[in-house]
Amino acid sequence: MNYRIFFMKKPGLSIWLFSLLTLFLCGDCSNKESGTPPDPTPPAVNDMDFWLTKADQSTLLQKQSGILSFNTVANSYPFVDVDSTTTFQSIDGFGYTLTGGSAFLINSMSASAKSSLLNELFGNSNTSIGVSFLRVSIGASDLSQFVFSYNDLPTGQTDPTLAQFTLSKDTVDVIPLLQQILAINPAIKIMGSPWSAPVWMKDNGSTIGGSLQPQYYGVYANYLVKYIQQMQAKGIPIHSITIQNEPEHGGNNPSMLMTASQQATFIKNHLGPAFQAAGITTKIIIFDHNCDNPGYPIAILNDAAAKPFIDGSAFHLYGGNISAMSNVQFAHPDKNLYFTEQWTSSSGSFDGDLAWHIKNVMVGATRNWSRVTPGGCTQCKGALTINASAVTRNVSYYVIAHAAKFVPPGSVRINSGLVANLPNVAFKTPSGKKVLVVLNDHSSAFGFNIRYKGKWVAAALPAGGVGTYIW
Repeated sequence: MNYRIFFMKKPGLSIWLFSLLTLFLCGDCSNKESGTPPDPTPPAVNDMDFWLTKADQSTLLQKQSGILSFNTVANSYPFVDVDSTTTFQSIDGFGYTLTGGSAFLINSMSASAKSSLLNELFGNSNTSIGVSFLRVSIGASDLSQFVFSYNDLPTGQTDPTLAQFTLSKDTVDVIPLLQQILAINPAIKIMGSPWSAPVWMKDNGSTIGGSLQPQYYGVYANYLVKYIQQMQAKGIPIHSITIQNEPEHGGNNPSMLMTASQQATFIKNHLGPAFQAAGITTKIIIFDHNCDNPGYPIAILNDAAAKPFIDGSAFHLYGGNISAMSNVQFAHPDKNLYFTEQWTSSSGSFDGDLAWHIKNVMVGATRNWSRVTPGGCTQCKGALTINASAVTRNVSYYVIAHAAKFVPPGSVRINSGLVANLPNVAFKTPSGKKVLVVLNDHSSAFGFNIRYKGKWVAAALPAGGVGTYIW
């Protein structure tokens, strides 16, 4: 799996009032007996919760017990200023990709272990991490157990009416698991992404590479309509689809190439009108590839006939700089941005991957306008490793959980100041809580102040540590 991926009573107040009441009733009797005046300082009050993951894995998404109180006591630490009056994009959710292989492994667990895991991932209890967004493949992905589409035919045959369209291969593992997840969290958003059209629609007759033949643009649009309609009939609403996973890379199995011009033509002349005719409100998202070519989605959005059908653009970060997402935002600020894929390597280190992905994906993508961060290769390491009913939580589990657990859908990103080697991003939740995710990218422990409305909390993180602060 890859991620390719909410009034706090102040007890000190009641204690202090009780002390005042006792003093009032007793007058100065306590002073006559002990000669010691009462302590006028109320006990410290915790104003901020703090959850920590350490680079050495000795602490993994654990709530810390120390007292963090807002004050105005001067110190030498730099300030991370949080301003909830300056808002940016709203957040649709955080989560992972659910592959066919992942669904198979989860379904192979014992009933009790599976129920516990699904509630941990998708529930709303204190022990859940609150995953709110899932990406699934439309047909097979390069992480499926085998390659398939929903309309596979013998060589030389075609099916322009899609009479043989079937979701049968997904009904074994993916669809039953999605139905169970939706029973736990009916509000979860599901994004579908195709890796390839059926082979008979392509110009090279292969599941690898090739392009969609123009004479099948309308048929393929209807193929995607059927997918959405039949998933809905099974109780699975598809929130959004991307047009093509990695349209500039034809080397995976499956995969398919699609230029910006071809994608614009397909959307404005076929897919957009087909969605309209069928009354489908599923969002259409373009590009779904690396940050090294922001010109691709900009070119499509510059097409005045295609743009009205498009909700936004999706990105990966296997190439380029995450700031490229902002280039698209500035060119078309009326359209949304999504970060849809990044993998962690089976040969990578926990500390290195934690730091890189928090900095570049969790902080980088959201600071560059992404509304969502859900997370094929032989080296991919899933967020979870499942062996029978045993579960190992890998680094990408914690990368996503540090935001997903505390930042529900409907939250908005708010302004937070950048400090050298302290990548951070802040949010305001629908209930009004403020959430700040910070990475200490220094080589040693580092202290800093979290300043909000003229007061600050003195905080510290170990080298490579990630903290989520909630107040």
